[in-house]
Amino acid sequence: MNGNAPSLLVFSDLDGSLLDHHSYSFAPALPLVKTLAERGIPLILASSKTRAEMLELRLALGNTQPFIVENGAAVFIPRHTFPAPPVGTRELGDYWVYEMAPARSKWLALLADLSAEFPGEFDSFHSAGVAGIVEMTGLSMTQAQAANDRFYSEPVRWLGSKARETLFTRRLRDAGATVLKGGRFLSVSGNCDKGQALRWLRARYQQQAGGTALKDLAIGDSENDCSMLEAAHTALLIRSPVHDFPALGKVDGVLRSSACGPAGWAQGVSQWLQSNGIST
Repeated sequence: MNGNAPSLLVFSDLDGSLLDHHSYSFAPALPLVKTLAERGIPLILASSKTRAEMLELRLALGNTQPFIVENGAAVFIPRHTFPAPPVGTRELGDYWVYEMAPARSKWLALLADLSAEFPGEFDSFHSAGVAGIVEMTGLSMTQAQAANDRFYSEPVRWLGSKARETLFTRRLRDAGATVLKGGRFLSVSGNCDKGQALRWLRARYQQQAGGTALKDLAIGDSENDCSMLEAAHTALLIRSPVHDFPALGKVDGVLRSSACGPAGWAQGVSQWLQSNGIST
């Protein structure tokens, strides 16, 4: 194995996992975030959030690793990560970017078409605007602007009945969209998810490590995390204050936190590190 290549990877969801569902605080998890950095274990953030949001959060966390935006639509890789740009990426500033979804404009046009069939039954970030995003999320105006600065997907807030939501989702999927359900919103995008992004990025790390298999941990609390949780060697399900654990197909290699949000995140990461011979 390349001496500079990590043997362990952590892929983490943000809202409801590393970030508190209500306050968005990551304070209870910060000691373990620092432990990962000190041990040379990449913490790869994977979220429905935009590039602008992720850059701000990475700065607050002191994180310099690759990150996955808009539910797997694109992977941003700092150019110091690998000796050469991975095949299929393009340069964007200080990053190599691997894109897995069409532009946001495609999904906005589809939602506009569906508004006549589902009048008043859904709202989206684009239609709500920055002030509406503030109302829906509790974010500041600056944070809401960053949340709306997206390139590959559109968050949708469903306002109608459960039965109509099922029909709405079917219409979107019949038109070629992938619809993922998060803690608050439906994410409408292309044929991408966090699991595909994890597999692609893990393969790049394996190439760096000379083909040696790596151990990875995926962390999440919602349905839109399931593909990532299923793809990883070990899945850590974070307890939520507002919904049940997401259902997984796999049984082995599954951890469940007893605490919610970042406290549960710290609990589960500590357990995983100890299982790999690393004291916390």
